[in-house]
Amino acid sequence: MPNEELDIDPLKNAVNALEASVCDYDEYSSKGGTLKNTIRSGVIQNFEVAYELSWKFMKRWLSFNVSPELIDGLPRFELFKYASEKNLISKLEKWFDFHKARNRTVHEYSETTADEVLGFARDFIPYAKEFIEKLEAKL
Repeated sequence: MPNEELDIDPLKNAVNALEASVCDYDEYSSKGGTLKNTIRSGVIQNFEVAYELSWKFMKRWLSFNVSPELIDGLPRFELFKYASEKNLISKLEKWFDFHKARNRTVHEYSETTADEVLGFARDFIPYAKEFIEKLEAKL
């Protein structure tokens, strides 16, 4: 499948939704109570979707441009290393941190975890946007 067929609009939409939900959280978090918690949950869910789409698009691009046999079944950390080598992402360690934060949303839940993942969701936005820009430049 050639690069031209890699439609990254779903990824762009997911990152935009994450950014909008963070803005909503910032605007309404001072109200406290259930509204704050509900919006925080939305931020976390949007982070999960944006993160998942990001690594899946990395995998697709690398499969098209490196080797499908090499990329298929590769552990996520190795996938990120290849993406970094191909200049799709920067600051590899941050992507490892995002992966760990995403896994925490699945395996544990507490107020502390939710607040920590909210911080990673905020941090993820510029990295995801940079990834999109690099993908667009390579398409």
